[in-house]
Amino acid sequence: MRFKLDEHFDPRLAALVAEGGHDVETLVREGLGGADDDTVYDACRREERTLVTLDLDFSNPLRFPPDVTEGIVVGQALHR
Repeated sequence: MRFKLDEHFDPRLAALVAEGGHDVETLVREGLGGADDDTVYDACRREERTLVTLDLDFSNPLRFPPDVTEGIVVGQALHR
């Protein structure tokens, strides 16, 4: 699978995902750190990548329809 990791994730996660045999890119590595949500969404669609993010804005299917993407995974941050 092809993934794009949002800037919320530790950059070392990309290496772990790649070790699993996946094609992974990060927003930070691509110079998209701090980009607005629409820019991130459009980049994922254009590159045919599944977005992995903690940004709850992406859980709104009316604003970011997942059916025209490779997928959107919205996780929840764990607090200790």
